[in-house]
Amino acid sequence: MRNIIVEELIQKPIEEQEIEIVERKGIGHPDSISDGIAESVSRALCNAYLEKFGGILHHNTDEVQITAGESAPEFGGGEIIKPMDILLTGRGVAEIDGAKIGLDRIAISAAKDYLKENVINLDVETCTVVECKIGHGSGDLVNVFGRTEGMPAANDTSFGVGYAPFSETENIVMAAEELLNAKSFKKKFPQVGEDIKVMGLRENDKITLTVAVAMISGYTADRDTYINIKDELTNIITDLALKYTDREVQTFLNTGDDCDCLSEKGFYLTVTGTSAEMGDDGSVGRGNRANGLITPNRPMSMEATSGKNPINHVGKIYNLLSNKMATDVIKEVEGVKQVHLMLLSQIGKPIDEPKAASSLIIAEEGYSLNSVRSDVEGIMDSWLENISKITEMLVEGKIRTF
Repeated sequence: MRNIIVEELIQKPIEEQEIEIVERKGIGHPDSISDGIAESVSRALCNAYLEKFGGILHHNTDEVQITAGESAPEFGGGEIIKPMDILLTGRGVAEIDGAKIGLDRIAISAAKDYLKENVINLDVETCTVVECKIGHGSGDLVNVFGRTEGMPAANDTSFGVGYAPFSETENIVMAAEELLNAKSFKKKFPQVGEDIKVMGLRENDKITLTVAVAMISGYTADRDTYINIKDELTNIITDLALKYTDREVQTFLNTGDDCDCLSEKGFYLTVTGTSAEMGDDGSVGRGNRANGLITPNRPMSMEATSGKNPINHVGKIYNLLSNKMATDVIKEVEGVKQVHLMLLSQIGKPIDEPKAASSLIIAEEGYSLNSVRSDVEGIMDSWLENISKITEMLVEGKIRTF
């Protein structure tokens, strides 16, 4: 029997709270780049282990550090003065019984491929220095995760949290970053870099969006072009937000600009589209949580999700799993207005048998906790029974970790 607990959540629903703050760091933010590289390296190792040894071996690649470079952007051009340094660290199994795998080569290749795909104006070979210091270990398929058969044992006593549904402000913040970083959008607006941060503030029925967009200097001919694009983006973001809400929406973009300045010095210009080229460092786990947002009004875990092994690292699996559970509860159980999920592991115990699996429910008017309890328990139990689906989605790149 799994220790599944369903109880009432005693608080105002999120949409009724007076103040709500929501943030998302876009895929080109230095912290998000670190997350993306870490997860890509883990996924590449998983697939290499499966191909070479027939099973995923122990590894954690969640220690990626970006040290910013130096650049000189200017309207219509600019150059990189000093490449950014990207350090890959962590641990991984490099051999079994004398059979070796090119761990460093795989990791560096995965990091570079990720950068090429996601920071499209970055010349990876000339503007970055990728160094691999992942520790090498040896092991065997039977004991690498401390088990001989059945369900993996939790690597730690840790917890994961999730919630659903997203609020209007959360949906807006997520949608705004995803629109600005869509490949199709960049074909129309090549000036828009990937380093985007969206900060949403809801004060009762007014939503204020403060958006930072790293503009690419080579596609921005002059000051007037920059200002015109900035005004157009502001209107696009506001129009997008109004598709999600009837509340008042106000958008501010690149508020640090000095619009009276006649040179590029007064504006948020970059050569490559990320501030990592010019002074902003990055680390894994310092940005978005597992659901892609930073939400101080909601339950959150400080655990870094990206780069941890997808087999028994509960700090990763439980954060992703709890969000999947919460989403399904809202989708499938009539009468649930809001749900918070918390999963707690105990080191050495099977990951499908958490020490506690807690669901906190706000019921819709006309429904009681007892009327939804059984269905909520069923969804949670089903996900725990099929917890290996999380591993499969991670290895296939089908689930967000940041």
